[in-house]
Amino acid sequence: MSQPCAIQSCRRISRTLCYGCNQNFCREHMREHDSSLNSQLNPLSDEINALGDRLKSLNLKNSSSDSRQKLEKWRGDCHKTIDHFFDQKCRELERYVAKKTEKQRQEISQMRTKLSELIQEQEATHRDIDALKSTVRDLEQEMSKIEQTSVRVETKSLVLDDSLIQIEDSDSNRFDLSSLTTPAKSINYPRENWAPLACNERYLLIHQEPNLCLVDRELNIVKHNSWIYGTIYDMCWSVALNRFIVINGSDVFLVDEDTMAIENIQTLQKSKWLSCTTSETSLFLSTKVWGSSIMEFSLSPTIELIKQWQSPDTCTRDEVINGIVYSNGRICMMIKNPSEKTIHIEMRSAATLDRLWSVRLNIPYSQNIRTRCCLITHNEWLVVDRNTSRIFHITKDGKIKSSTAYNPPPFCATIFDQNMLAISTARGVNLHKL
Repeated sequence: MSQPCAIQSCRRISRTLCYGCNQNFCREHMREHDSSLNSQLNPLSDEINALGDRLKSLNLKNSSSDSRQKLEKWRGDCHKTIDHFFDQKCRELERYVAKKTEKQRQEISQMRTKLSELIQEQEATHRDIDALKSTVRDLEQEMSKIEQTSVRVETKSLVLDDSLIQIEDSDSNRFDLSSLTTPAKSINYPRENWAPLACNERYLLIHQEPNLCLVDRELNIVKHNSWIYGTIYDMCWSVALNRFIVINGSDVFLVDEDTMAIENIQTLQKSKWLSCTTSETSLFLSTKVWGSSIMEFSLSPTIELIKQWQSPDTCTRDEVINGIVYSNGRICMMIKNPSEKTIHIEMRSAATLDRLWSVRLNIPYSQNIRTRCCLITHNEWLVVDRNTSRIFHITKDGKIKSSTAYNPPPFCATIFDQNMLAISTARGVNLHKL
């Protein structure tokens, strides 16, 4: 049976079926239908050509410049790690060789002393002469063995795991405070301890009284050394020195990652230090006084004062700087104002200390409790406040993105091994996957 034309105003009988849209048309409206479809091709062609031109002009190098800089930094840090490991093994080889000949050195020294005494006293006996000759013959044999013995060094090829570097789309909204639920790993303190944290690419440095401990990403204690220098106010890692830096309120210490040896930096004056952070070339220290100062020290070739900022350039005279963290030519500062009962986070230029942005936080003021901050992914920040048991997420341009409660009350936080967030409490340290 014949079908009417799909156009409602048309009274004609359909003559053909459009298989594309499954509609019946009369001859005239079929021609109009075809014309309407064909008229949409040219604009589509223009859009496709415009997309092609846009693709040709697309410069991904500009959009990936920050990522390329990160790769360059990773390569430089790896070179420094290899050079440090090489120097360490060279010193180990020198100690090994010295140990092999130490016995002979002592015996030669003893013979020289004995011979000098005999010459001075002029009372040598046949027994003395025979004993010396026998010792000389024994030493000659031992030294011949040493000369014929080579030191064997076994090396293994450096194996690079592809997972060391992961290239993926950057999503600034990926980090979500609400994801901080059950920790992936935890390590407990033997007794309550409000201690800061610091990390490098391999280890997290914690104060598990009475020791300073290096722990891996599984929170296993890898190395430790006794800490006998009192309360730790802050700690950080220095790429330039390949050492951790720890301050106790009056002194600044270097902690060797390999040996855990603790060295007091004698060239730095004693002061009321409260916070520390490092750039690629400098150490920044802030003081624990009202109207805090910030001092910048060179790290190479020697640790020397190169710049000092004082109030009001740092903060007002009735404010104190609770913490400083360096990142990409900037210093993030936590500032407490007791007269206004306020706490705010500020971003400053590391070169001039000019203020870039400032955010007042809705945190009740507490004189004896420090509020800390740490850098996370995408140049954003976390503010950790144990007074209110809350963590605040701050965007890179200084906006409060979100906040969440955290129990037990958090004291300090840091990004560890790129995809782990370490949070310390009075009870221990928790690791959260990002």
